[in-house]
Amino acid sequence: MGNMTSYLPQNEGYLQYWLLLLSVVSIGNSVQSYLTTSYTRRVYSAPETTVTPLHARTFGTYTALASIIRLYAAYNITNPMLYQLAIWTYIVALGHFYSEWLVFGTARWGKGLAGPVIISVSSLAWMVMQWGVYVR
Repeated sequence: MGNMTSYLPQNEGYLQYWLLLLSVVSIGNSVQSYLTTSYTRRVYSAPETTVTPLHARTFGTYTALASIIRLYAAYNITNPMLYQLAIWTYIVALGHFYSEWLVFGTARWGKGLAGPVIISVSSLAWMVMQWGVYVR
């Protein structure tokens, strides 16, 4: 089986592992978005909101793209361009979630929305605070 740690990002610190973990989990979320609308409906849970398979797949496609960017950033965390792109994935995600909740009214605050928002806010804050540690 060999040394599994050789497949992990090799820089110091924990942020890179966090980005890797989120990337793997998000890819799983993307796959489920192609298979069912049930999890996407948890985020977009306002009573008059209809989540179609097309909406779920579109959300899954964006999530896959963001996951790939974050995965590249995890393995190249000292690269300023990849680091910035990863930061932007969280900014775009937050803009989307907040606008669906506060502007368009398709999302309601609850478990379905709180998880992605908390992950996005904490990841974005961590990345901004650690810029000087990783980017050289």
